[in-house]
Amino acid sequence: MKLAAATLPAPPGLGNQLSTLLYTRRGLLLALLLVPPMLWFGVIYLGSLFSLLANSFFRLDDFTGQVVREVGLGNFVEIFTPTNLDVALRSTVMAILVTLACAVIGFPIAYYMARHARGAQKALLYVAVMLPLWSSYVVRLYAWKLLLAKEGAISWVLQSLHLQWLLDALLSVPVVGGSSLSFSPLGTFIVFVYMWLPFMILPIQAAIERVPGSYLEASSDLGATPAQTFRKVILPLAMPGVAAGSIFSFSLTLGDYIIPQVIGNSTLYIGQVVYRQQGVAGNLPFAAAFSLVPILIIAVYLWLAKRKGAFDAL
Repeated sequence: MKLAAATLPAPPGLGNQLSTLLYTRRGLLLALLLVPPMLWFGVIYLGSLFSLLANSFFRLDDFTGQVVREVGLGNFVEIFTPTNLDVALRSTVMAILVTLACAVIGFPIAYYMARHARGAQKALLYVAVMLPLWSSYVVRLYAWKLLLAKEGAISWVLQSLHLQWLLDALLSVPVVGGSSLSFSPLGTFIVFVYMWLPFMILPIQAAIERVPGSYLEASSDLGATPAQTFRKVILPLAMPGVAAGSIFSFSLTLGDYIIPQVIGNSTLYIGQVVYRQQGVAGNLPFAAAFSLVPILIIAVYLWLAKRKGAFDAL
């Protein structure tokens, strides 16, 4: 009897019971893993957005400078004034132009990385694309400030090549020009493209790399020329990568306020207006209302990008 009692298995401990429960009920394990990040997302992220939306209905008392917590639509009406609409339009146009430029420049690089580069060369290209991201955003920005200055390296090179007249002609154009590249919308555009180009190259490269080689072989067997194969096979299958990269370049350009503040003239963009209204003028309600403009624009853009399959290439 004592021997039989001695051979009975010991009751499972709490750890074993918990392990068995989580193993047999995968849904419970998934819920436990998702609860902390979802709480963070719901409370901190969505909570801050709802707080932003709530503040946009208040107003600033012009006499006392205090926020009056009375619900109204005055801030949203003010958004539709010609000055603020001009800022929103300018920011959107700049974001679209930067996105198009990043796609035009980034696609050939991504195509070469995906289809032709091998071994050490491919690793070197990856490093070259990502190297700017390893340094500080502000350091890169002020480095470009020096490069684009009137006495900077770019002007010096153009003078050495006797091409200063070309730069002067560009800077004389009313919409894009200025006293120098560092004080012009053209300079702002150049820096934007430089900053967000890696975010365009990598999604496109990933999308092209996923194109099966058998598709290209089949296209060649059916008599298609390399140009036709690129236009009919590679480009359509790479479009989700282009759309995914455009999400980054478009949204980052639309919301950035540091680059236009350091590079460029006195023309304002959405981020600058929000920053000045909140930080300088202390008009938090209008800053909150105006910050909803890029959110709505990006929401529409994400909907269009989703229809192009952008999220499949992220």
